[in-house]
Amino acid sequence: MDFTALNTVVLTLFVIMAIGFLCRKVKVIDDVASKKMAKIILAIGQPAMLVYSLSSAEYSEENVKLAGTMIVVGFIFHALLALIAFFVALPLKKIPDDRKVTEFALIFANCAFIGFPIFEAILPGKGLFMASFLVVSFNILLWTWGLAIYARNRSDVKITVRKVLVNFGTIPCLIGFGLYLLKNPVLSFEIPEFFTKAAQYLMNLCTPISLLVTGALIATQKPKKIFTTWQLYYFNVIKLVVLPLIICLIAKLIRLPEPYGIFLTAAAALPSAASTTMMSEEYDVSPVYASLAVGTSSLLAVLTIPLTLTVAQYILSL
Repeated sequence: MDFTALNTVVLTLFVIMAIGFLCRKVKVIDDVASKKMAKIILAIGQPAMLVYSLSSAEYSEENVKLAGTMIVVGFIFHALLALIAFFVALPLKKIPDDRKVTEFALIFANCAFIGFPIFEAILPGKGLFMASFLVVSFNILLWTWGLAIYARNRSDVKITVRKVLVNFGTIPCLIGFGLYLLKNPVLSFEIPEFFTKAAQYLMNLCTPISLLVTGALIATQKPKKIFTTWQLYYFNVIKLVVLPLIICLIAKLIRLPEPYGIFLTAAAALPSAASTTMMSEEYDVSPVYASLAVGTSSLLAVLTIPLTLTVAQYILSL
């Protein structure tokens, strides 16, 4: 694993986040702009990212098998996180809404906007492709188990077939994989260059805008609130240190090939997904705590990801 490339990516992400923080402080980004930017990422940037990353990959039988493997691994990975998160969140049962947010935020990481460049840095040529199929399980479980977490003890939050099958994650995945399969030797379909270029340009919006929004989000919170919310300390230690090491040790115990072990450890080490805040606001489930969880985990991950992956590589190499 190239730690020089990884550190460069992580520091770059931190700089963009810091710019977002400053933009909020000088009122270049306000609440309206932040929400609009988040919507652009969700409705345009993420679909383009998924379509491009899947459709632009070189077709081979090996990659087809890798895609199928990553879908299965993705579901197992998220199911394991869900099991751990359920028990980890139990100490917060006297604060039910914070418990819901903690459980959700431990399961669903920012595996696309922040994760994609990190995956590509640790596994050049394969990381982006593998991550694209990890996102398949992410989106299906987000609208099933994730929504079920927020719906707990609520009669007004419904899980529907439409939400599960038709969303900004699953449809682009189907389109991208469909285009990928058309590139097989029998059909030899060539995707028009203007289409891939357009998808690439839109994809490139994701990471910088997401980080600007995250930095702006951190700037809205008072330092006193951040440092006096004990749940945040508990959450971040579990999310950024304990969970990735558990995943790493499991990968070692079941003798998973090292690239898969590193990949899944990195996936577990990522900060919480922006969906945590979006869904908390939509269903009015402790939105302030959700924004603090996403913001602080994004900021601290700049330090913890390189350290965690260094330890993980040592463990997996034993």
